[in-house]
Amino acid sequence: MEYIRDYAMYTAIFGMFSMCWFGWAQENPRKSWRKYLGIASGIALVVSIIGIYFSVTHWHSHSALADSTAYKNYLIFLFLEFSLAGIGALFLIKFKRSNFVAPWIAFIVGIHFIWLKGIFQDASLYILAALLIGISFISLPLSKKLQVPNSAITGPLAGTALFCFAVIGLIRFLLIQP
Repeated sequence: MEYIRDYAMYTAIFGMFSMCWFGWAQENPRKSWRKYLGIASGIALVVSIIGIYFSVTHWHSHSALADSTAYKNYLIFLFLEFSLAGIGALFLIKFKRSNFVAPWIAFIVGIHFIWLKGIFQDASLYILAALLIGISFISLPLSKKLQVPNSAITGPLAGTALFCFAVIGLIRFLLIQP
């Protein structure tokens, strides 16, 4: 079953986190990248706002989270994700490896989409999971090669992947409009 509200929320949430990743990439990128990262953040914000609007206007539409078991599992996975991401980030910072925080977070977020596939019954989340996990690994040698912090590579790549899924969520939303 397709859930119109969930697709609107994909647009809102993926758009917002896309903006966040583009913002994180501005930590210390090459100077020539800054304006493009800023533009990408702004576009992602606009897409997120569109998703928020559609989410609010379709709040009483069907959602996979209407099922109490699915909602409970969602909250458990969300808590686990935040806990693992936070503990790992603190560990990396404590041991002077803060440059690895962005790839770590991308890795954990990728793993969390594997779990969310079962909740939302949406196999496309496997693709997003694979992209974010892949980005977490490819950013390490790529940032070294380009001599920029890991966040300067992880951010734009993760931001782009999430932006694409925000737009896909919007398209899916528009296609199933009654």
